[in-house]
Amino acid sequence: MTNENVELRKVGLKVTLPRVKILQILEASDSHHMSAEDVYKALLEAGDDVGLATVYRVLTQFESAGLVSRLNFDGGHAVFELDKGDHHDHMVCVDSGQVIEFVDDEIEQLQHTIAEKHGFDLVDHKLVLYVKPKK
Repeated sequence: MTNENVELRKVGLKVTLPRVKILQILEASDSHHMSAEDVYKALLEAGDDVGLATVYRVLTQFESAGLVSRLNFDGGHAVFELDKGDHHDHMVCVDSGQVIEFVDDEIEQLQHTIAEKHGFDLVDHKLVLYVKPKK
């Protein structure tokens, strides 16, 4: 049984060819952040006959099952990344659209400190920095 089949069954999803193919594409992606259209193009390039509506449906199922996280950046651009359970934040280049992952312990602690200062416990957050190359 392939790793993809195990992952799908572990989250309670039936193993289907489109689900396996889409999961393989997400796992093989160099960028780690793919839009539904990116996944669809990769399927077409691989010669797989899966429609765009199916890609959207499968990605939504993956999100509900906890296999992927949907990230909505400015401009309504949504990308998906495999949810590996590790926390990280993102930078998005406003010129190229490139998404960069980062972890900074100082920023993490500061967010907790700010929440506590206002009488709250921080339970979750998503930090996105919009950046452009230095000139």
